[in-house]
Amino acid sequence: MNFRIRGLEAKQFTHLFTLSDAELGTLGAVRQIAQGPSPCRVSLTDAKPGDELILVNYEHHAVASPYRMRFAIYVRENEETFDAVGAVPEQLRTRTLAVRAFDDKAMMTACELVEGTRLEEAFERQFADPRAQYLHIHFAAAGCYAARVERA
Repeated sequence: MNFRIRGLEAKQFTHLFTLSDAELGTLGAVRQIAQGPSPCRVSLTDAKPGDELILVNYEHHAVASPYRMRFAIYVRENEETFDAVGAVPEQLRTRTLAVRAFDDKAMMTACELVEGTRLEEAFERQFADPRAQYLHIHFAAAGCYAARVERA
């Protein structure tokens, strides 16, 4: 089955890196230095210890349904948006994930926990339901948004 995984658009976060810590605070965001692997939602790669990150609240499911959702995410400066057909980034392979399917009204049609090494199987199961229009991947432990998956 063909699928496309996309990170968040880099340009929507660029301005954050020009702000002072006080200015970030007014937006509910903070500058941090990575202590360990921290998942950048733009490149879908993990920051290394010492990398500068912005932790910001982001509305990743801006829909008119009960499943409207926002949560804290990390972004790293000067990253390119991950966008690939038929490829799973290593960052997702190494984690336990929640995969959630949504229909054309942004209502959840399925959800499951899966190891990142088995993502394609989850995509196939969830996209087998013709109501499933797109999937969201979340990191299971923290529950935060990771990436969007579309049919390709």
